[in-house]
Amino acid sequence: MSAKIADYFERIGKLLDGIEVTDVGGATIGLEEAIVTVVQRILRARREVKKIVLVGNGGSAAIAGHMEMDLCNRVGVRAHVFNDPPVLTALSNDFGYHTAFERMVALWVEPDDCLIAISSSGQSENIHRAVQAARTRDCGVVTFSGFRPDNPLRAMGDLNFYVASTHYGEVEVAHHVLGHYLTDSAAESGAAR
Repeated sequence: MSAKIADYFERIGKLLDGIEVTDVGGATIGLEEAIVTVVQRILRARREVKKIVLVGNGGSAAIAGHMEMDLCNRVGVRAHVFNDPPVLTALSNDFGYHTAFERMVALWVEPDDCLIAISSSGQSENIHRAVQAARTRDCGVVTFSGFRPDNPLRAMGDLNFYVASTHYGEVEVAHHVLGHYLTDSAAESGAAR
């Protein structure tokens, strides 16, 4: 393996080891404790027939879509990602892209569901508005973000997973690994579907 590839893999490993988690008040939570809490939330959603809904733009939308597939297929939980092109483009055209996810959250989310909001930069207005809409509906919120430690999304969730990198690829890889770990852990913990 070339030194350049080895350096990249080492950097990704350090980013994964350094994922920071905070609560809605900004207090630091241990990564293991946060993972256990989210896995329990996922399994509770399955047990109580609640939903896990996911939002993201671009690469984050792809990560959200992959998590939706694993949550439905491997964990057996009702999961839905809000990136269906006809609905997304209709709402964006008629009401503005900044409100599209907010409108879908208002239509789909019920109390005790859980929203997973993914944004590499943590700066996307449409993601912020989706989180705010979820909050008004008594929905739990988990966020994945990166770039700046003071990005707005990082302060909005019950649990906020933050990757300390300013490179999209690195943040997205870390978010994808985190998503896989959460769904794999939930699948293993709640094996009987």
